[in-house]
Amino acid sequence: MDEKQLQILCEQLSIELFGKPFNHIARFNNRLRTTGGRYLLRTHDIEVNPKYLHEQGIEAVIEILKHELCHYHLHIEGKGYRHKDKDFKQLLEKVGGPRYCKPLSTVKRKKQLIKYIYECKECKQIYKRKRKIDISRYVCGICRGRLLLKN
Repeated sequence: MDEKQLQILCEQLSIELFGKPFNHIARFNNRLRTTGGRYLLRTHDIEVNPKYLHEQGIEAVIEILKHELCHYHLHIEGKGYRHKDKDFKQLLEKVGGPRYCKPLSTVKRKKQLIKYIYECKECKQIYKRKRKIDISRYVCGICRGRLLLKN
């Protein structure tokens, strides 16, 4: 599928599901990493992650377009277009779009590295940190006791 076919698909879905035309641009964006697609508020364009097409097929792209078209049409009409808004949730349910897309199996999320573990001398509270802290300046948030580096 190329960008012309994506544009045609987006326009067809807009007419079939919403009964309104899609008058802007739908395109692929290779720089999207963790999201299936996005609706751009300033330009009203829709961008789709091409990795979903390659990994999950055309059905995943259709689901992403349904979701993004909900944002598009509600924003154009001046209604609640955000995920938390009632209008968005209702329209999404009406057209059968997903709230979130399935994660890609090729994208691996980084686990948070915990390098430093501190313990309060007084109350034994444990603090896990990625970065080293100056124990002469910082104290326990619970009892104001001194901290010790455990590892």
